[in-house]
Amino acid sequence: MNILLVEDDARIADFLDRGLRAEGYRVQVARNGPDGLMMAREAVRNTPTDGVGTVMLLDVMLPGMSGLEVCQTLRAALVPIPILMLTALGSLEDRVAGLRLGADDYLVKPFEFEELLARIEALARRGPRQQPLPREELVVADLVLDTRTMKAKRAGQVLKLTARELALLELLLSAPGRLFSRERILANVWGTNEDPMTNIVDVYIRRLRSKVDEGSPRPLIHTQRGLGYRLEDIGEVRLEE
Repeated sequence: MNILLVEDDARIADFLDRGLRAEGYRVQVARNGPDGLMMAREAVRNTPTDGVGTVMLLDVMLPGMSGLEVCQTLRAALVPIPILMLTALGSLEDRVAGLRLGADDYLVKPFEFEELLARIEALARRGPRQQPLPREELVVADLVLDTRTMKAKRAGQVLKLTARELALLELLLSAPGRLFSRERILANVWGTNEDPMTNIVDVYIRRLRSKVDEGSPRPLIHTQRGLGYRLEDIGEVRLEE
């Protein structure tokens, strides 16, 4: 069985690498979020059975890209590898956030190595997730998000979006016309790790709106004051909200 270990703490990574290899596992190690994401995609691309026999051990606090962001990105791309989150963040909210973003199990540090092995075995028995056929493009009016390449275009022009802006856009495009509360956006895009009283959602909505709607006579991102945001083609010209 293959183990994809994404852990930035060199001491922990070395201990788990040696211990898992001693148990007969093949182990690949990444020390940051982007490398872990690439490693998972390569594992599926190079495995004809689409990830069968592979389990990912994913730390939450990673440089470059958090484990929650890695997990969310893999699930958005319908990568079916079982994911076991490893973290020192053991509160109920933290566990729920990871599971809602697509993790299959959650193990709080410090943990016993025997328990880790048991959880890996349980995930291996369960096998890869059964995934629906992916929607390769999310489209509203002349706004298109290619979910394979995570590139967005408006009226044929490529939008220069950050990873967080892309995650926010993907959420809004997943259900056109649906009202997303700030709390729901925090839970899906930030993993509920932010203070719910923060204005970070409003800041990112403004940034996204400036890139998606700027120069267009038909804005797609709309505010329902005090309730949240939605992305919808209302079919008429409006002044910017």
